[in-house]
Amino acid sequence: MPSTRRRSAGAGHPMLLVSGVTAALLTALAIVGPWLAPYEADATDVLAASQGPTAHHWLGTDSLGRDILSRALTGARLSFAGPAMIVLISAVLGTALALFSAWHGGWVDRTCNRLLNVMFAVPGILVAVLSSAVFGAGFWAPVLALGVVYAPYMARVVRSMAVRERHRGYVESLQLAGMSPVRIGVRHLLPNVFPILLAQATYGFGTALADFAAVSFLGLGIQPPQAEWGVMVAEGRSELLDGAVQQSAVAGTLIVVTVVAFNVLGAQLAARYGGRR
Repeated sequence: MPSTRRRSAGAGHPMLLVSGVTAALLTALAIVGPWLAPYEADATDVLAASQGPTAHHWLGTDSLGRDILSRALTGARLSFAGPAMIVLISAVLGTALALFSAWHGGWVDRTCNRLLNVMFAVPGILVAVLSSAVFGAGFWAPVLALGVVYAPYMARVVRSMAVRERHRGYVESLQLAGMSPVRIGVRHLLPNVFPILLAQATYGFGTALADFAAVSFLGLGIQPPQAEWGVMVAEGRSELLDGAVQQSAVAGTLIVVTVVAFNVLGAQLAARYGGRR
């Protein structure tokens, strides 16, 4: 049995490495992408509209003659910034709720669990669409809505680990030493649950990126002419009938690769750290 476990863990290492390297490269691309773009993302050239790949435009141009490579590189920053904020908001809210529930236990824990079960039934993309419709299209409306909707997923995973830590001997020792629950939670419980929180946040990033791009695709998130991958897919729809598939293909491929990379990385991290205790 131990040798089987070792073989299983070893089999996961290549996948962990490949997904980790891919996610790191994509993240670096989002940070430095605007500086690597050969043209301004909004620079138009009607004489070069809807062209395929050329020496001047490696990935072709859209219907306005804008360089697709430049828009993809520039749009990577917004495409990553939205999901990053969603994950940050959901991690803060979910972790706070999980630690509070695990610490108090009893009816508090049961009430929090019921609340989480109710929130699990709420479709995230629907809440984001409604939020954008009510508060206006843009960056923050879908980000805040999705951040709240994703919080239960963070809370459920962190709570299971926090409950285990809550009943360990060192927690009781710290209580007897007079340390407050808040200090115990922040200085001891949080660091111990951080690996599984990181795994869930990584997994959630990929899902958040897909949802954020979907909201922009529907016209309720990032607005044209700003470059963002969901916007590029939406703008490329009208070009498909003319045989110009490059804009939707490039942006769609980037979304799929990013989602898969982060989801696989998150799953690998969860398998690596979730069962260590």
